[in-house]
Amino acid sequence: MQSAKTDLRNRTKSFALRIIRMFSTLPKTTEAQVLGKQLLRSGTSVGANYREAYRGRSKPEFIAKCGDSLRELEETGYWLELLLEAKLASQETITPLKHECDELTAIFVTILKRSKEHPPNS
Repeated sequence: MQSAKTDLRNRTKSFALRIIRMFSTLPKTTEAQVLGKQLLRSGTSVGANYREAYRGRSKPEFIAKCGDSLRELEETGYWLELLLEAKLASQETITPLKHECDELTAIFVTILKRSKEHPPNS
């Protein structure tokens, strides 16, 4: 059985791969490519930051890196919304990614809340 940490590492990696695949389907227009590259950067950064958090040397470092993951998720959600509202990607493409982005956001909010509730020496 996988630990919650390993599961989240795999889930954020899977999310990044889904973002990469979605980017490759975007139109080659300037607008779609500019927004898509922003999405690509933020969507793939979530897992990278979580991996750094997972290997963090201290609780404050863990909290900071998880905060970075949360910020990247918020940004990813924004780019997904823009791609949809600008009609550069279909509802069918964006909705599952937005749903996963929202779920990961909720997970990271919970991780940060719980991490901050317990002082380092507890």
